[in-house]
Amino acid sequence: MGIKTAYKGYKAYDYLEKGTDLSDMELCAGEKRVPEYLIPLSEEQESRVLTLARETICISLHEHPVLFPENLQADVFEYNREGRQRCAYEALSKGYFDVVFDNMMDGTCNIMSRGGWKWDEVLHDIGMRSCDLAHQDFAIKCETIEDIYRAHREGRIAVVFVLEGASPIENEVDRLDILYGFGVRSMGITYSETNGLGSGMKEENDGGLTLFGKKCVERMNRLGMLIDCSHSGDKTTMDTIQYSKKPIVLSHVGAKGLWNSKRLVDDDILKACAAKGGLIGIEAAPHTTLTQAHPLHCVDSVMEHFEYVKDLVGIDHVSFGPDTLYGDHVGLHNAYARKLSIKAIQGEGFERVEYVRGMENPTEAGKNILRYLVKAGYSDEDIRKVAGGNALRLLKEVWVR
Repeated sequence: MGIKTAYKGYKAYDYLEKGTDLSDMELCAGEKRVPEYLIPLSEEQESRVLTLARETICISLHEHPVLFPENLQADVFEYNREGRQRCAYEALSKGYFDVVFDNMMDGTCNIMSRGGWKWDEVLHDIGMRSCDLAHQDFAIKCETIEDIYRAHREGRIAVVFVLEGASPIENEVDRLDILYGFGVRSMGITYSETNGLGSGMKEENDGGLTLFGKKCVERMNRLGMLIDCSHSGDKTTMDTIQYSKKPIVLSHVGAKGLWNSKRLVDDDILKACAAKGGLIGIEAAPHTTLTQAHPLHCVDSVMEHFEYVKDLVGIDHVSFGPDTLYGDHVGLHNAYARKLSIKAIQGEGFERVEYVRGMENPTEAGKNILRYLVKAGYSDEDIRKVAGGNALRLLKEVWVR
């Protein structure tokens, strides 16, 4: 499409010899794994989308922009034990996102342990990914606001390192400084399980932000590390919003007012987040942002959550964190169901899909976000806010440079 003009053909870990230094298992076909679905537009609308894609800084607040094995059930555990998930540079070059918040291996980081979330494993993951980024010239390891502008200006993509939960820091506040030094610019207070900072969303009893959690919030504020509560319990999230001196993000969530699931968020929390200047990113991972009107998860379900949250908190406080990847996302959830607490937070009583039509991967999701906004008649100003402007405003308030 002529949007990401800087991509020259590098594939992840091209500097290694496959079959010797790197496994040669077959990976999925990137953005072509399933037939692409694009929201239909008129010729005039198509032209407007392309213009907006070229001129607008588009940011995804939450992704896993990597290729997973084609035979996921047979190969995914070996793939993850290798500790080298392959960033999908080529597929990303075909989309509209200028910035992706890359949540790394997170709960699938089982390089040395069955449980994951270990400090050594996280540093291994960050180090390997940093090494790969250093050997290519398309993606920028994003640590500053200027890196975002540079990526957009040069037809490249900015990759922000993120940890989805704080368990790896254990009881060491100073580990936040170390992570920041390695390039991590956003971190969740908890994943779905409770840790030393607070309670996760799967827990029946939420004790709120702990004293140690408050120390971590203070340090993250000082460092300029964005705080995320997408997987935290209600009380822990509200405590964090109130205690943090800087606005926070709910990077990949939906509205419980549309679908009663532990994975989604109550209206009062969404409003509290926005009232403190925070931002809500709309989720699209399989079987999360469902609605009564669109119970088969698809782009229409996701956008119904967007409209609901936008009407609730205002367009200045909503964006997108699709939480997509390149591969069989449903299969990945099935393989890691117990470890990632999938059943505990999604619940039951809905019809399952093989993939989320229109939001299958970062390439498709980024295209359909703009297409939906254009088709729905949003102004260029509002589209720029939702696509990336709101996120830029937040990062300028939180990041130190």
